[in-house]
Amino acid sequence: MSRSGAFCPRCGEQIDRQTEPRRGEDRLCDACYIDEYDLVDAPDRIEISVCAQCGAVHRGNRWVDVGAEDYTDIAIDELTDALSVHVDATGISWQVAPEQVDQTTIKMHVQFSGVLRETALSEELTVPVKIGRETCTRCGRIAGGSYAGVVQLRAVDRDPTEDEQARAQEIAHALVEELEDKGDREAFITEVSEVEGGLDMRLSTTRLGEQIARRVTDELGGEFTDHETLVTEDEDGNELYRVTFAVRLPPYRPGEVVDPGDGDGPVLVESAREMMRGTRLKDGEQYETPFEDGSAPDATRLGWAAEAEETTLVAVEDEHAVQVLDPETYETKSVPRPPFVDTTAETVRVFRGDDELYILPED
Repeated sequence: MSRSGAFCPRCGEQIDRQTEPRRGEDRLCDACYIDEYDLVDAPDRIEISVCAQCGAVHRGNRWVDVGAEDYTDIAIDELTDALSVHVDATGISWQVAPEQVDQTTIKMHVQFSGVLRETALSEELTVPVKIGRETCTRCGRIAGGSYAGVVQLRAVDRDPTEDEQARAQEIAHALVEELEDKGDREAFITEVSEVEGGLDMRLSTTRLGEQIARRVTDELGGEFTDHETLVTEDEDGNELYRVTFAVRLPPYRPGEVVDPGDGDGPVLVESAREMMRGTRLKDGEQYETPFEDGSAPDATRLGWAAEAEETTLVAVEDEHAVQVLDPETYETKSVPRPPFVDTTAETVRVFRGDDELYILPED
């Protein structure tokens, strides 16, 4: 075995090989070096602050969503972050056995193994983890009813339907989940309330309110406007505002039958977002009209396609008309024959509007 010619300043034994000391270290023999430096350094105790409502962990000066199933998972994560392994150690492995002492204390019994200076080592440590329950700033704001933006869901010349209100809430919650998955803890819904004429959603930030308003109108149609309201001033004298986003859904919905009043008969509405589009029930022609200044054209509501009844197709008169059986009077009536009518069918769906019957397109 080669000798370095140096002697260990701790025990006086000659060092078998040359080991370059790190800055600030003495050149020690392997035995003294291993005796001097631990394989793993761990704190004597770990204290964790956990939000009792959402389970977020307080780290540094912020709250972090850790996605842990229970406090044991949180304790293991915090212990992992707190451990310090010797820089020259290799082949480190460890096992942990949590011991739940009580609701707020977990003892972490840890076994380590590794190699330091070609010597296999093992260590056992017990680190108590104390868990304190608090309320994070986000949950505190929610509990306190804090909000900076409001989305008001309304509709032109009608009330939003239950389906529209439910879908608007689904859109809002889905957006909040997206932002939370990206680590945004400032995005939350403070309150949702049904009010006369529609729905109000109170939101944590104005940006969240704008995003929800935009997504709702992109899917359900209509438009939105916003206006600020001065609420107060902060401690530095800066003015604080709340912003209301007023969503106005279109007056007409797909599946509704309306009469534009232009003499060409009723229209089955197929879209009412940026403009009203549909199919004329007399001749099957496509109908389109823009919303001028965001306002839908005046039209008389006749009903819904879902109210149509199935009846017998009696005969074909010519290229413009067919005969059907009136489902109320059981009399044979002549009605318009638009191109979408299948003249070989035995039955058709008819809609009654202004005491006239119209055949509807098949779904």
